[in-house]
Amino acid sequence: MSETALHRLAARVGLARDWIDANNRPQRVEDDVLRKVLEGLGHPAGDDSAIRDSLQAVEAAEDRQHLPPLLTADLGQPLPLAHYFKPLSPVGCTLEDGSTLSTGLDANGQLPGDLPIGYHQLEIESRTFTLAVAPPRCYSLQDSVEQPPPRCWGLAVQLYSLRRPGDGGYGDCLALEQLARRAAERGADALAISPIHALSAADQQHYSPYSPSSRLLLNTLYASPTALLGEREVRVAIEALGLEQMLEDLEQQPLVDWPRAADARLRLLEALYQGFSKADHPLRKDFDSFRAAGGQGLEHHCRFEVLQAQAMDHGLGADWRNWPSAWHDPYHPEVEAVANAYPAKVEFHAFCQWLTERGLQRAQQAARSNGMAIGLIADLAVGADGAGSQAWSRQDELLANLKVGAPPDILNRSGQDWGICAFSPEGLKRNGYRAFIEMLRANLAHAGGLRIDHVMGLRRLWLIPRGCKASEGAYLNYPVDDLLRLLALESVRHNAIILGEDLGTVPDGLREQLAAKAVLGMRVLPFEQTAPGHFKPILDWPDNALATTGTHDLAPLAGWLQSRDIDWSHRLQLIDAATELHWRHDRQKEREGLRHTLQANYGALPDNDAVIDAAIRYVGHTRAPLVLVPLEDLLGCDEQPNLPGTTSGHPNWRRRFAKPARELLDDEHAARRLELLAQAREQAWERDR
Repeated sequence: MSETALHRLAARVGLARDWIDANNRPQRVEDDVLRKVLEGLGHPAGDDSAIRDSLQAVEAAEDRQHLPPLLTADLGQPLPLAHYFKPLSPVGCTLEDGSTLSTGLDANGQLPGDLPIGYHQLEIESRTFTLAVAPPRCYSLQDSVEQPPPRCWGLAVQLYSLRRPGDGGYGDCLALEQLARRAAERGADALAISPIHALSAADQQHYSPYSPSSRLLLNTLYASPTALLGEREVRVAIEALGLEQMLEDLEQQPLVDWPRAADARLRLLEALYQGFSKADHPLRKDFDSFRAAGGQGLEHHCRFEVLQAQAMDHGLGADWRNWPSAWHDPYHPEVEAVANAYPAKVEFHAFCQWLTERGLQRAQQAARSNGMAIGLIADLAVGADGAGSQAWSRQDELLANLKVGAPPDILNRSGQDWGICAFSPEGLKRNGYRAFIEMLRANLAHAGGLRIDHVMGLRRLWLIPRGCKASEGAYLNYPVDDLLRLLALESVRHNAIILGEDLGTVPDGLREQLAAKAVLGMRVLPFEQTAPGHFKPILDWPDNALATTGTHDLAPLAGWLQSRDIDWSHRLQLIDAATELHWRHDRQKEREGLRHTLQANYGALPDNDAVIDAAIRYVGHTRAPLVLVPLEDLLGCDEQPNLPGTTSGHPNWRRRFAKPARELLDDEHAARRLELLAQAREQAWERDR
């Protein structure tokens, strides 16, 4: 009885007991693992009694009377509501614009599909709910270009890797603005950037952009105070703090020294805030407006930062799950008391968010006003740190006791634990998808596009209980239809394209489902092989995915040609001798195959620089609506930003370019490759129109 009930409970909450691995072999989750994952989902399953109670609770929540606060529908399509209401029931509807509409359910209990796109308030049988009516698809490149088909191109950059005079040791929003102007002047349509989600201000040892404290707020280290407050005000503060030499030393480093650079930047921001808060600053009105518009989400994050600093000062650590129970609740009187006791500290964090948001806004304005069709493409991490601000403020909607990862496969035989938490499907439904919608809006606020990391997470995620190995997890299914409708609605609202990072094991049918919603997939040159060394012909690349020469997790083309990534894996003992030999053998075949393919299209290639030139032309000639080339490939760099599977040994998220952002695209190699890319895109357009 217990096993049957356990499996039924798992199925009811969306846990997949059976799944197919990367080698196309059937796998089954063990019952002990199911129990632990269910516990993490909030469904006790330790014994027969607990399973029975959890199953009854889940079934009760699904009965006829349980009406979710938000339902989604497709524009022009009827919505079945017979599960909740009687057929022919009258419907009162207040449209998003405030106007009213009287309608009713038909004899089958369906709401006619005559409502416009938007979020509308409906009342049926004295019960109210929100109906989100979504457009058929996301905003697309087809919508943004004057002469289809779209054959756009752009650059990809790790924001911290940029330089500018006076940057303090890493790239910031002002350096991004400078690069955006230069790229736009050269005809780029887009500039894709690394995630700029908020990290912990108090715990600067953790600086991976893909493990944020919150995906609702920004990393305030990227603030460019000179852009808003002026150079003189910043220079005076630096001199008063005696930071001149430290900042100069940091700027000269080849790698970002995150702890030191963060400490210097925070000290500077605190000094600037002191000056800002003492008098009636001319920008005070703009700041107050920003803070009011930020609402509860901004206030909770700022309070969390203050609580976290207090907790660390008292030896309680950065993880809110280890704090006193009263501090677990964002609405608890003790949390309110701390905020009231330190109003300036709370306001300081809002001040930092304001500086960063305005800097990002300037960068997007610079991109668009100088001719980019898209501008910035933001990057959305797949999850957030379970110990961070978003998990604390949205506890019913995030699964802080489960970690996202990947099951074992050929490259990672132990599986992967990414150390972040994901949304709760049940929590999202209970709260009208609030956390998902606010996250989309926050990340689309100053961007013309959004890249969704591990877009497979809209369908399912591999979740691992805290304290367990990566292999001891299970796939949790997500309400993909609802999420895609909301994504399409917010995309159209913001006139922003959506990119889905669909690399790895993709569930059957998901790519087709994403393509139908105009979500562009990703095709990466080193992966576009039918067998080692057999690269796909140009016209076999799809027209529903962006094309690129690489990603932040791969060696740039120069490094790939030299096997620098394999060298690193050997140096850090990530692979055994047999695996290394196999990888090097395959890489040799791949190098020869790529050179052969490129030579067939572009003639003799005397050296690796010529191979990189040809590779950029090659992706440029594909039918992809958008081609993105990492700056590392434009410049011919051979080291990658991140080496997956490492947290030490390799300088992840720390590499910087040698030249300032203003000068990067004037580099001899970059200038030549930009011209080749622009020509290839024009030729692809001429061919396909």
